[in-house]
Amino acid sequence: GMFGFEMIHPRIRGVDEGEALPTALTPVYPTTAGLAQSALRKIIGRALDTHRLDELLPDSLRRPLRLMPFGEAVRLLHQPPTDVNAEALVAHAHPAWRRIKFEELLVQQLSLRKAHAQRRARTAPPLRGTGQLTKALLAALPFSLTGAQRRTEAEIATDLAQPYPMQRLLQGDVGSGKTIVAALAMLRAVEAGWQAALMAPTEILAEQHYLKLATWLEPMGLAVEWISGSLSKKVRAAALERLASGQSMLAVGTHALIEDPVALPRLGLAVVDEQHRFGVRQRLALREKGSAGSPHMLMMSATPIPRTLAMSYYADLDVSVLDELPPGRTPILTKLVSDARRDEVLGRVRDACAEGRQAYWVCPLVEESETLDLQTAIDTHARLSEQLPELKVGLVHGRLKADEKRATMAAFAAGELHLLVATTVIEVGVDVPNASLMIIEHAERFGLAQLHQLRGRVGRGTAESVCILLFGKALSDTARARLKVIFEHTDGFMIAREDLRIRGPGEFVGAKQSGVPLLRYADLENDGDLVEQARDLAEALLREQPALAEAIMQRWVAGRESLLRA
Repeated sequence: GMFGFEMIHPRIRGVDEGEALPTALTPVYPTTAGLAQSALRKIIGRALDTHRLDELLPDSLRRPLRLMPFGEAVRLLHQPPTDVNAEALVAHAHPAWRRIKFEELLVQQLSLRKAHAQRRARTAPPLRGTGQLTKALLAALPFSLTGAQRRTEAEIATDLAQPYPMQRLLQGDVGSGKTIVAALAMLRAVEAGWQAALMAPTEILAEQHYLKLATWLEPMGLAVEWISGSLSKKVRAAALERLASGQSMLAVGTHALIEDPVALPRLGLAVVDEQHRFGVRQRLALREKGSAGSPHMLMMSATPIPRTLAMSYYADLDVSVLDELPPGRTPILTKLVSDARRDEVLGRVRDACAEGRQAYWVCPLVEESETLDLQTAIDTHARLSEQLPELKVGLVHGRLKADEKRATMAAFAAGELHLLVATTVIEVGVDVPNASLMIIEHAERFGLAQLHQLRGRVGRGTAESVCILLFGKALSDTARARLKVIFEHTDGFMIAREDLRIRGPGEFVGAKQSGVPLLRYADLENDGDLVEQARDLAEALLREQPALAEAIMQRWVAGRESLLRA
């Protein structure tokens, strides 16, 4: 207030003369309609008085980890003594919080490891071939594999030869060459007499994979079927018939691949690109296409996963990392430019195109509204066409019909268009080596991973590539932090770590749809040491004390198998 601190609507509890003062601080809970604070306190207080919170971890395990007893921790958090370190309590740094966080992480580790063991108990066709097809493809390629590609290909080949289903995550930064690794894995399935299918989240990305696979494999006499919602009924029916009869062994498509009429009777390998964009049900639906046991699964992601995240949400997957870019890639120069200097940027586009190169102009996101995004793209295209009359300017956005989008992308790839105005549909998979300049308008509206993905569309040829991030006047602290990270770093893993710090794990992994519950108490950024300790203990418990592991899981999961990843 005007003269110092003041209390607004304080709640006061009267104490009778001679009555003992409370020994614990009064908890304040988030309330829900119809349930008052006082009622909640009464219910929770009664529960604490009448229920024994058993200590499941024996002292021999608990003490070396410096964990206070479970019941003591729960009671302290609900009824903290008056002399408690309030700052540590509020900051979730108190030993009582440490105990709760540790057990939550332990249960997550146990659940995911249990899922891993259950997967090992399922059967899958061992995909062992002669290696002739993979040798033929490698001999025909106009480039050599990097050391990282050779290593991951060998890891996948070992997994595919097992009689239980592979569940491997292949992660590699933008441009690290994941498609060729997937192609070699798919060839191993074909060699062993099984089918392979690759599913991608968008038509543009799926088609990029299809064109690459067709270019590599069709000269070897292997037909690759293209399955998408935009195909005519007749063409689609013919492709489905070839797959159902086993005449064709390879399929690439969007989520149209998991629709009912699609039959892949001998599906031995399912590849899912940008796997975090698909929900558990969609990944399961692709797996169920195989009639003989479970197919092997290879999941790919261009969003590198930080180590703590890999140890928690992805603990049931085997992970391969492509940590080496193919030779010949030129580093991308990133520039931060104020929107006030737009005329200079237009001059840069004009100069680049006059020298025979091409450019992307990416339109901003408008509060997650597809209609507004679309209008912004149309307006930007009209404005740039007027400001740069000597250039041929194309436009792609999410609402274009698939064949129109395909025609525009093909014209850009062929060099018939100088400048391509686009929404984020070009975020992944688009590969035009002659495009060496990218402008991202209102870059502050994009997430870090998205900016890194978009930037990766240039730098694919030999010319020096530049990515210009145009930003508006009023920047929030978060937006400023994001732009600083993308300006200073080109390493996807470093960017992913910063992304995790800024955004938290929920958005990062799309965990709401991944089948793994978001952690309620632990924080992966700050509790990395607990993640490691929980992982080590989970492995030991499952190996030496499975009954105890089950009891700990039951306390938290209580039969809800949603903790287990599909």
